Amino acid sequence: MSFEDLVLREQTRRHFFENCAVGAGAIGLAALMQHERRAHAAPAALGKTHHPPKAKNVIYLFMAGGPSQLELFDFKPKLQELEGKVIPESYVEGKQFAFLKKDAKLLGTRRKFKKYGAAGTELSDAIPHLAGIADDITVLKSMKTEVFNHGPAKLFMNTGTQQFGRPSMGSWVTYGIGSESQNLPGFVVLQSGPRGPRGGAPLWGSGFLPTTYQGVPFLNGADPILNLSNPAGIDTKRQSEFIDTVNQLNTLRLEKTRDPEISTRISAYEMAYRMQSSAPELMDLSGETKETLDLYGVDPAKPSYARNCLLARRLIEKGCRFVQLYHTDWDHHGNEGTDL
Repeated sequence: MSFEDLVLREQTRRHFFENCAVGAGAIGLAALMQHERRAHAAPAALGKTHHPPKAKNVIYLFMAGGPSQLELFDFKPKLQELEGKVIPESYVEGKQFAFLKKDAKLLGTRRKFKKYGAAGTELSDAIPHLAGIADDITVLKSMKTEVFNHGPAKLFMNTGTQQFGRPSMGSWVTYGIGSESQNLPGFVVLQSGPRGPRGGAPLWGSGFLPTTYQGVPFLNGADPILNLSNPAGIDTKRQSEFIDTVNQLNTLRLEKTRDPEISTRISAYEMAYRMQSSAPELMDLSGETKETLDLYGVDPAKPSYARNCLLARRLIEKGCRFVQLYHTDWDHHGNEGTDL
């Protein structure tokens, strides 16, 4: 029986009203957990999708800041015509922009665009390799948003809202279909670049779902996962005994309070213990061929976006359900000519 089942089965009326006193959030959480228990017990009751599901895993690439689509995928002939002219009032009438002055002048692209593939996809000379696979990608030009500041926009892109407290995409996926790995988290976040993305942990948080579904961030450095080795004087047996004792204490607390977050803490200790064996193998790229490393552009000794792309593939191969990659800084503003 899972800890969630234990919480639900042994929830007394006294505990129920205690939770009500804490707030309605506890009631909603209990309902979610009850739904999860039923889903695991009778998956057929979930119904069928309108088409057979094909995707089993997700690698979500998030270039934080957003590379300029005007320099890459979205050629604007009219913009080239208006370059250097003050933006027409009709373009901004009724709109408010934090950094746009009324006398701002329009700037066209310096890139050359051509049509590629059978579909005639327009791509710039900044991405020659993508031009070779133009018919294998889809460029969406119909998307729009009213959210343009970095923090709120990232939160909206990852959770569907500008408000805090909603689950991220990776949390929903792992909540819905679980993970195939017992030794690695179901939702992993890999970061690269000079700093983390604006918005921080809520971008991969679980919101009102149990925190067991939140993303587990790996560090951007030579050691993405810290403390894989035991401290001096602590062998595997002693560490196992320590974790067992902590889990026993947590279980006693769980039986007393019925707090589902305690079960998440217990699971986290157990996962961390298993990762001491599984993670070193994951991070060891010595088994990858030189051809593969060159295809990714990876220097195994240096942290990079390329290395994270390779690690994402390895995570998926080991059963991880959702891997999200964040890379900063794509926030070019006026430096797209040199930085892009």
